[in-house]
Amino acid sequence: MQYTFETLYNQKSLAVMAKCLRKTIRKKKSKRSHIFGWLVVVLAVLLSFVSGDEGFVIDLRTIITWTAGAAIVIALVFEDQINGYFARKRMLKETEKAVSVFDTEDPSGFVSETEIGKSEFSYEKIAQIAETKQYYVFVFSENHAQIYDKSTMSGGTTEEFEHFLCNMTKKAVVKVS
Repeated sequence: MQYTFETLYNQKSLAVMAKCLRKTIRKKKSKRSHIFGWLVVVLAVLLSFVSGDEGFVIDLRTIITWTAGAAIVIALVFEDQINGYFARKRMLKETEKAVSVFDTEDPSGFVSETEIGKSEFSYEKIAQIAETKQYYVFVFSENHAQIYDKSTMSGGTTEEFEHFLCNMTKKAVVKVS
């Protein structure tokens, strides 16, 4: 039996992949970064109101402080979309579409094919498996993951595929919302 996925690596899918990385293998590091970022934003706002004897004054220093705070807020709120954008810019041409085949008779790994060529991946290299409503994401490291679009899956049900994955990788599927 074979499970086949056709996945487009577009902005949406890469943002989902970045989110899964952030919520799984980068979770601890991401949490610290968010705490630090929001703390800097709060301090920037507080410091702009404490400007000495004159009270609140909008001057160049206040504008620069608020601009830096706004940039941090934007980075924190749109982190996944920004990471997805830069991941897309780093992608090789002709790798936007991948067809991946998981053969239940081959316990060593699976095959992914793009216009450039065919690559084989081992189940042992998968660090974590994440699942969203629309995608499965295989996390290999802090900076490397692959995504599979559930809507294009053929060869069985999602429940059967998850059971197959759990048996091959000895890892549970993490739900990411």
